[in-house]
Amino acid sequence: MWLFDDRTVPHLRTELPGPNARALLERDQRVMSPSYTRGYPLVVARGSGAVIEDVDGNLFLDFTAGIAVTATGHCHPHVTAAIKDQADKLLHMSGTDFYYEPEIALAERLAAIAPGPSPKKVFFTNSGAESLEAALKLARWHTGRSHVIAFLGAFHGRTYGAMSLSGSKIVHRRGFSPLVPDIHHVPFPRGCSQCRIAAECVCVRQIEDTVLKRIAPPDEVAAIFVEPIQGEGGYYVPPAGFLPALRHLCDKHGMLLVADEVQTGMGRTGRMFAVQHWNVEPDIVCLAKGIASGMPLGAMIAKSEVMTWPSGSHASTFGGNPVSCRAALATLELLEAGMIENAAQRGEQLKRGLETIQKSHSDLLGEVRGLGLMVAVDVLAEGQHAPKLRDRLVDTGFHHGLLLLGCGESAVRFSPPLCITAEQVDIALEIFAKVVAAFPVAAVA
Repeated sequence: MWLFDDRTVPHLRTELPGPNARALLERDQRVMSPSYTRGYPLVVARGSGAVIEDVDGNLFLDFTAGIAVTATGHCHPHVTAAIKDQADKLLHMSGTDFYYEPEIALAERLAAIAPGPSPKKVFFTNSGAESLEAALKLARWHTGRSHVIAFLGAFHGRTYGAMSLSGSKIVHRRGFSPLVPDIHHVPFPRGCSQCRIAAECVCVRQIEDTVLKRIAPPDEVAAIFVEPIQGEGGYYVPPAGFLPALRHLCDKHGMLLVADEVQTGMGRTGRMFAVQHWNVEPDIVCLAKGIASGMPLGAMIAKSEVMTWPSGSHASTFGGNPVSCRAALATLELLEAGMIENAAQRGEQLKRGLETIQKSHSDLLGEVRGLGLMVAVDVLAEGQHAPKLRDRLVDTGFHHGLLLLGCGESAVRFSPPLCITAEQVDIALEIFAKVVAAFPVAAVA
């Protein structure tokens, strides 16, 4: 059973942060890395469903899902029961060197549900960045080519290969050179209306006319890495013809298409995988975040004909640990039992509500975009992106009991657990409307 009555949420009993939170914040400041990006002083004690309770007993409505991780909600009873059962049997034995059933069972499930009809094989990791690192290595090994194409605005992680693939923010890369070589970035189609069908996709044609003709010969390009919907970069949904055109380009030149579904996968967009909205089969799919609904786990799923690297060429001590695999199997059961459908329905409700708010505050809010429960709205000042104002809106939401995050240049992202209810969506929209109304044009200037 869920711990909290939805009708009581949000419920704020103290000032924010409260006394217990302040004490922990002081301890944190003394010992934790300053590289962490804490947007507001939320100190969590426990969670249930789409509700977070802080250490002072304040209840918040969570529209972050731990950065799109707790897909089935915080501490879903079915997931926690699987974790507890497995914890009593086996915590670790390393699937790199030995065998155990939960890892095999999860690989079977992922291979079966992965996009497209081709047979698949699975490599397990601990995180999204590790999944991208594995994909980069596999793509270069399998093709024997060195060059890779990625997109401006993309975020693939902060380890060296993943960071080199990313093109989102300077802070991710500043001071860490030299990065992994032979990675070339091209524009991601944002708001493009010319790429409705693959044959007319101008954005993909430009890749061929620029990078492949001037920088990297196509027979030396191993892969194109793409987020089907850009995540941290702003929740940008590409035009209908873009991903099919990328698939055609890769097939034409023998390149691999790698889909980073770390944030978009596991039902978040209203389909198990976002590429399924465009009926595209990647050669490699990278997963993490929502795959185990809170437990550390990632996966790289590749066509069997692509997963050709030899024994010992890549491994992970903890990737695919039995407890996380059991959590992932339980997560998949819940997603397929109705949560993906709920994500599609609640996502439409959320998007319509945000569009209504935007129409009443077009001086402050820009484009509303997204699929399923991956929705964002830009915050503007005099028609320009306003990241500082966006941060103020997010902070004000926190002080009203609504947990949000930013993304892109100045967007607010809405990525609640896939168990979110219609009532909770309405409550979040009501709070956000109040927050937006508290920022008149004069205050913006």
